[in-house]
Amino acid sequence: MVSSQDIEFFITIAGSRSLAAAARKLNVTPPSVSQRLQHIERKLEVKLVDRSARFIALTPEGETLARRGQNLLQDLEHLTQEVADSKRTISGDIRLVASLGFGEKHIGPLAAEFQRQYPLTRIELNLSDNPKWAQHNSPDIMFYIGHLQDSSLKRIVLAKNRRLLLAAPDYLQSAPALTTPQDLEQHRCIALRENDEDATMWRLTHVNTGQVSSVRINAVLASNVSQVTKDWCIKGEGIIQRSEWDVKQELAEKTLIRVLPEYQLAEADIVALVGSERLHRSDKVSAFLEFVQHHLPARLAL
Repeated sequence: MVSSQDIEFFITIAGSRSLAAAARKLNVTPPSVSQRLQHIERKLEVKLVDRSARFIALTPEGETLARRGQNLLQDLEHLTQEVADSKRTISGDIRLVASLGFGEKHIGPLAAEFQRQYPLTRIELNLSDNPKWAQHNSPDIMFYIGHLQDSSLKRIVLAKNRRLLLAAPDYLQSAPALTTPQDLEQHRCIALRENDEDATMWRLTHVNTGQVSSVRINAVLASNVSQVTKDWCIKGEGIIQRSEWDVKQELAEKTLIRVLPEYQLAEADIVALVGSERLHRSDKVSAFLEFVQHHLPARLAL
């Protein structure tokens, strides 16, 4: 039976122009390459290389060994990494910061799942309508949606995200016409105050022309809690601006309808913010980031 070392050796030969070239890659003498190749052929009882050719020419059996062997080595590498990861000791405190709605709906459940998988960790999750990175008592990871002014933090995009304008069918039945961004000035609008953003300045870009329109809405209702603003909108109180991840169910059930679909708001990617480069992060932080990157897309797709 051939070993993984034999397969790796033969793949080097298969990727070389000659046995001498393979010897140079392996930093050994050409006779030793020839001897080891013969040894592998004797193990398998087949000829792997046609030695009558000027350059290395694999026999059909050699082609099979090179092709399948490459896949086997890759599988072996993945298996080794998976086992090593499972044995990696992940322990210690992990401090997380996230926005209220997103943190409650997604980061909270993921944090609990991660802690069950790594019981030597302790996780503290702080939620806020205006998450901040405190310099003197900084979190390990801050989850953020939208544009962040502080460029000193390392930004890891977890998922793309659009913001949409939405209203309930009941509201639209009795509301004024809504065909341009300027029409919003005549409508009941609902503002979500979070992340120090100007909640009443809505900027929309026409998908086809690229024309940008800025509208200062008159917010008849405002809150710093996203669920409150969404509930108001569902009850027909006015128009909201919400992230697509937060209204998938309402759009599917048609309790909310997208308005001005030919216009787009500024994208608000879902990101993780950390204070150090990857090579300098602790195992616990790297493990949690990998966990979220793996599981978050499936949650957002629900």
